[in-house]
Order: sequence, then structure tokens, then C-alpha cells
Amino acid sequence: MQDPRAIVAGFDGSAEAAAAVQWAVRRARAVRCPLHVVHCSLWPLLTRHLGPVPGVSGSGLEQSAQSILEEGIACARAEDPDLDIRGTLLHGLPAQLLADAAAGGRMLVVGSRGLGGFLGLLVGSVSLELAATAACPVAVIREDLHPGGPVVVAVNGSGSPAALEDASHMAATTGAQLVVVHVSQTRARPKHAGPETEAPGDRVLQAAVRAAAALAPAVDVQGKLLSGKSVAAAILEASEGAAVLVVGTKGYGAVKETLGSTAHAVLHHARGPVLVSRRGR
Repeated sequence: MQDPRAIVAGFDGSAEAAAAVQWAVRRARAVRCPLHVVHCSLWPLLTRHLGPVPGVSGSGLEQSAQSILEEGIACARAEDPDLDIRGTLLHGLPAQLLADAAAGGRMLVVGSRGLGGFLGLLVGSVSLELAATAACPVAVIREDLHPGGPVVVAVNGSGSPAALEDASHMAATTGAQLVVVHVSQTRARPKHAGPETEAPGDRVLQAAVRAAAALAPAVDVQGKLLSGKSVAAAILEASEGAAVLVVGTKGYGAVKETLGSTAHAVLHHARGPVLVSRRGR
């Protein structure tokens, strides 16, 4: 079922999932790859009675799950009828199944409210779990407010190479401007300081901008040094108007499982698409 060329999109019939599928279609079109729409049904975990009601055509939980999958495929085809699109119905817990389906692939795309929420899961719980555990980049889509905006990537002291690579590729394949941001947690350097007094934050940002320019030579790359008490708040403010915000999995501060605390906060509060640059286990 895994296809290393494909983008995988989870679909559960919700408006958030439909927005995720539409975003995934546009991304698949930009990189010229197939799209794999997946619906995960929890019903087999809860009951054996999946078949149709006798005498009622089209009834039954299994048929309902198949209808949701077909709705997701139709949503994708309405966005781009010429794209290579296929669908799969799986049975079990969405986070594990979607992670397995997308493992080693280009990207996993999900809605911001998670999958299976109608059965009482916490809002965003599946999306957060995937962002923390999947073996490929994970895009979490809330609203696509600024599709023509820049790609914004946040880098930490390590330079966040995976995030920088993903953001550079995304900007290169869409023609967007790339804005590299770094939140400095040191004092700003004096106004007339020379190179010898250059702040560590400046060095991190300049190195990231150079790396991005090398990765995407045709892209307009800009750098912004930010400051503030809250790293996540500064990044979110800088990403207003962005087409997508790209972050790494390990951020500043305490780590929540394998998702950095900054990425965790960004996922909770970002209004637009967020790409978490995960790599294989």
C-alpha cells in the first residue's frame, strides 16, 4: 500500500478533512506525484455488525465507511480531475494506520481537528500524535487563507536542516518567496557593532539563509531575526499571511514526546497550514 512517490491525505468526512484533501491535491500537482486518500474506520473495533440492514439498500457501517472514502476521492477529483488519485479504506486506529500508510512517503496531510473525533477523541489528538510520531513530513491544515503567500520556516540554534530542506523545496516548486525566521534568545547586538560582536542569533539566521539559497537558487530568500518572551508567539506573528509555516520536530524548551514544545504550541494556535518536518524513524 505504501508508495514512496505519493502524498497521503487522511479523510473522515469533516470540513477540516476536506480542506486537507484539497490542499494535498494542490501540493501533489505542484510536485507531480500521486495522491492517496485514506479513510480509517473504527467501527470494526466496536462491533461485529457491519453489514447492511436486511431489506435496506446501501445500509450498514461498512458501506457508510466506504461512502466516506468515496466522498474524499470525489473531493480530490473535483480539485483536479487529471491528478493520479487512489483511495483505501482501512480498519482500526487512525493514527497508527495513517502513519503506516505514509511511512517513507513524500508527505502525510491531515485536518487540524484529527480523525475519529466524532467518537469522543480529543480535538486534534490524532493530528498531534501523527505530527509527533510519523516517519515522513506531516502537514496539518486548518484554513488555507493565503495560498499565494510566502513559505515561512522557523529555524532553531541547530539550523533545523530538515525544516529548511522541506521549506526550500516547497518554495521552489510553487514559486513562492521563502522567509527564514529565527527567534533570538540573546540580547540584540549594539546598533553599530562590528562583525566581532555579532550575536549568535545573527549567525544562526545568516547560515540558514545561505543554506536555503543553496538548496533553492531560484527562490527569493529573506531572513528575519525575531525576539520575544514566547518563541512560538514570535513565530506565529511572523507567519501571518504565509501560505504555510514549516517547523522542525525538536524546538526550544522541553520536548513533548518527539514533538518540540514550539512545534506543539504552533500546531495549537496557527491559523494556516503547518508542515512539521519529520523524517523516517
